[in-house]
Amino acid sequence: MNDNVDFAVYKVFGLTVRSPIPLWELPQLEANMEDADIVIEIADLSKLWSALVQTGKKSVVLNNLYMFQVSDIARFCVLNGNKIIVSPLTGYDDDRVSLFLLGTCMGALLMQRKILPLHGSALAINGKAYGFIGLSGAGKSTLASALLKSEYQLLSDDVIAVSLSHDNTPFITPSYPQQKLWQESLKELGIGDTYRPIFNRETKFAVPVPSKFFAEPLPLAGLFELVITDNKKAETHLIQRLERLQILLRHTYRNSLISRFRLLEWHFSMSVAIANQIGIFRLCRPKCGFTAYHLASQVLAVLNKEE
Repeated sequence: MNDNVDFAVYKVFGLTVRSPIPLWELPQLEANMEDADIVIEIADLSKLWSALVQTGKKSVVLNNLYMFQVSDIARFCVLNGNKIIVSPLTGYDDDRVSLFLLGTCMGALLMQRKILPLHGSALAINGKAYGFIGLSGAGKSTLASALLKSEYQLLSDDVIAVSLSHDNTPFITPSYPQQKLWQESLKELGIGDTYRPIFNRETKFAVPVPSKFFAEPLPLAGLFELVITDNKKAETHLIQRLERLQILLRHTYRNSLISRFRLLEWHFSMSVAIANQIGIFRLCRPKCGFTAYHLASQVLAVLNKEE
């Protein structure tokens, strides 16, 4: 556990975060700590947990409060879209806790702020944002990394934050300049494996990409759902209207929280606004072989055709 009482201020998804827990993935700011959009605190949640969580359960949602427990590591409480409380347990570790702060906690907090979190990677391509969404292991980050080898830039990895402008135009706010890549992908992409392993996952690595990061919001122009198939070659299909809404629901990060937060109506209207304004495609890749470069070529071919 980090016993240092000092705070640091970071930036992610356009929001400032004040935290006593090191968030080494995020850009650190020289900022007034009282003005942070999100405050992370370390406090004892045992009484609140006992009062609100039924025996045998691992989480609870009550209005704009979401509390959950990770084995023997910590309990987390996400409140009102602006606060995260961490309650250490016996196996507390700063690095592992930071994974949940930037993952599940941030996904829940974005929903509380009515920002749509999608599970995937997003790139800046020709002045517009394109997202690559899919289930875990579909190859989203690997495909994004193949595209980064061209002149394109990373907007976000793992969680994509989508908002609507005043005129209902969807746009993506950048996260931070880092990817998470499996060792096999590093080898195939020729990147090397000298990077820091992600806690408890020795074959998955955190890969900083500061020179390939685009730090400003961009309008969302398209989404590609990446799926693994038994086909021998990659294929791309345009998704029609009604199925687009299903895809957006399926790939909303921690989508089980939508109904628990009573945000079904918001999610539906948000999804309709997005689906009506952008292209959504299904990108089918063979389960065998390394196809990231071929898939990248297909993506660019689709974008050239759209333009």
